[in-house]
Amino acid sequence: MPPRKINLVEAADQKITKVFDPHIAGDINDAQAKVAKFGAAFDWHAHDNEDEAFLVLRGRIAIDFRDGPVELGEGDFIVVPRGVEHRPRALTPEPVVLMFEPATTLNTGNARSDLTVTDLKRL
Repeated sequence: MPPRKINLVEAADQKITKVFDPHIAGDINDAQAKVAKFGAAFDWHAHDNEDEAFLVLRGRIAIDFRDGPVELGEGDFIVVPRGVEHRPRALTPEPVVLMFEPATTLNTGNARSDLTVTDLKRL
Protein backbone atom coordinates (compact mmCIF):
# COMPACT_ATOMS: atom_id res chain seq x y z
CA MET A 1 0.00 0.00 0.00
CA PRO A 2 1.47 3.43 -0.91
CA PRO A 3 1.97 6.06 1.79
CA ARG A 4 -1.08 8.20 2.54
CA LYS A 5 -0.96 11.95 1.92
CA ILE A 6 -2.60 14.22 4.54
CA ASN A 7 -3.34 17.92 4.39
CA LEU A 8 -2.75 18.60 8.08
CA VAL A 9 -4.76 21.83 8.34
CA GLU A 10 -7.80 20.31 6.60
CA ALA A 11 -7.54 17.15 8.70
CA ALA A 12 -7.34 19.23 11.88
CA ASP A 13 -10.44 21.18 10.89
CA GLN A 14 -12.36 18.00 10.12
CA LYS A 15 -11.25 15.74 12.97
CA ILE A 16 -10.02 17.81 15.91
CA THR A 17 -12.99 19.18 17.84
CA LYS A 18 -11.32 20.57 20.97
CA VAL A 19 -8.14 22.45 21.79
CA PHE A 20 -5.06 20.77 23.25
CA ASP A 21 -6.20 17.35 22.00
CA PRO A 22 -3.22 16.10 19.95
CA HIS A 23 -3.86 13.65 17.12
CA ILE A 24 -1.21 11.46 15.53
CA ALA A 25 -0.48 12.42 11.93
CA GLY A 26 2.21 9.81 11.42
CA ASP A 27 4.88 7.61 12.94
CA ILE A 28 8.54 8.26 12.18
CA ASN A 29 10.74 5.51 13.63
CA ASP A 30 10.34 5.90 17.43
CA ALA A 31 8.80 9.38 17.12
CA GLN A 32 5.46 10.79 16.09
CA ALA A 33 4.19 13.83 14.25
CA LYS A 34 1.18 15.12 16.19
CA VAL A 35 -1.27 17.87 15.25
CA ALA A 36 -3.27 19.96 17.69
CA LYS A 37 -5.32 23.09 17.89
CA PHE A 38 -4.14 25.32 20.71
CA GLY A 39 -6.31 27.21 23.20
CA ALA A 40 -5.92 30.08 25.65
CA ALA A 41 -3.20 28.52 27.83
CA PHE A 42 -1.83 25.06 28.48
CA ASP A 43 -0.31 23.76 31.71
CA TRP A 44 3.22 24.68 32.75
CA HIS A 45 5.26 21.51 32.26
CA ALA A 46 8.56 20.03 31.16
CA HIS A 47 9.55 16.84 29.41
CA ASP A 48 12.35 15.39 31.51
CA ASN A 49 13.71 13.04 28.83
CA GLU A 50 12.46 14.34 25.48
CA ASP A 51 12.97 17.36 23.26
CA GLU A 52 9.76 18.71 21.72
CA ALA A 53 9.45 20.56 18.42
CA PHE A 54 6.64 22.87 17.29
CA LEU A 55 5.83 24.04 13.74
CA VAL A 56 2.94 26.48 13.36
CA LEU A 57 0.78 25.56 10.37
CA ARG A 58 -1.97 28.16 10.85
CA GLY A 59 -2.37 31.13 13.16
CA ARG A 60 -0.08 32.39 15.89
CA ILE A 61 1.02 30.92 19.21
CA ALA A 62 3.29 31.80 22.09
CA ILE A 63 5.39 29.41 24.09
CA ASP A 64 5.93 30.85 27.53
CA PHE A 65 9.20 30.13 29.27
CA ARG A 66 9.99 31.20 32.83
CA ASP A 67 12.20 33.99 31.44
CA GLY A 68 9.66 35.21 28.87
CA PRO A 69 7.54 34.18 25.87
CA VAL A 70 8.53 33.32 22.30
CA GLU A 71 5.88 34.16 19.70
CA LEU A 72 5.53 32.05 16.56
CA GLY A 73 3.53 32.57 13.38
CA GLU A 74 2.77 30.42 10.37
CA GLY A 75 5.88 28.59 9.24
CA ASP A 76 7.80 29.30 12.45
CA PHE A 77 9.56 26.40 14.16
CA ILE A 78 11.07 25.96 17.61
CA VAL A 79 12.63 23.10 19.57
CA VAL A 80 12.08 23.06 23.32
CA PRO A 81 14.97 21.14 24.87
CA ARG A 82 14.27 18.39 27.38
CA GLY A 83 13.86 19.60 30.93
CA VAL A 84 12.87 23.17 29.97
CA GLU A 85 9.64 24.27 31.60
CA HIS A 86 7.19 25.80 29.12
CA ARG A 87 3.53 26.58 28.47
CA PRO A 88 2.06 26.84 24.94
CA ARG A 89 -0.88 29.16 24.29
CA ALA A 90 -2.85 30.51 21.35
CA LEU A 91 -2.54 34.10 20.16
CA THR A 92 -5.21 33.63 17.46
CA PRO A 93 -8.36 31.47 17.53
CA GLU A 94 -7.50 27.75 17.37
CA PRO A 95 -4.11 27.83 15.66
CA VAL A 96 -3.01 24.51 14.16
CA VAL A 97 0.40 23.24 15.28
CA LEU A 98 2.50 20.25 14.22
CA MET A 99 4.62 18.73 16.99
CA PHE A 100 7.47 16.25 16.68
CA GLU A 101 8.35 14.14 19.69
CA PRO A 102 9.06 10.57 20.79
CA ALA A 103 5.97 8.38 20.62
CA THR A 104 6.07 7.88 24.38
CA THR A 105 5.86 11.62 25.15
CA LEU A 106 2.88 12.62 27.28
CA ASN A 107 1.43 15.98 26.22
CA THR A 108 1.57 17.40 29.75
CA GLY A 109 5.07 16.04 30.42
CA ASN A 110 5.79 15.90 34.13
CA ALA A 111 2.42 17.47 35.06
CA ARG A 112 -0.98 15.77 35.21
CA SER A 113 -4.27 17.62 34.74
CA ASP A 114 -7.58 17.59 32.89
CA LEU A 115 -5.54 18.42 29.74
CA THR A 116 -3.50 15.20 29.92
CA VAL A 117 -4.25 12.94 26.93
CA THR A 118 -3.15 9.31 27.25
CA ASP A 119 -5.10 7.75 24.36
CA LEU A 120 -4.30 9.73 21.21
CA LYS A 121 -6.50 9.51 18.15
CA ARG A 122 -5.13 9.41 14.60
CA LEU A 123 -5.91 11.83 11.80
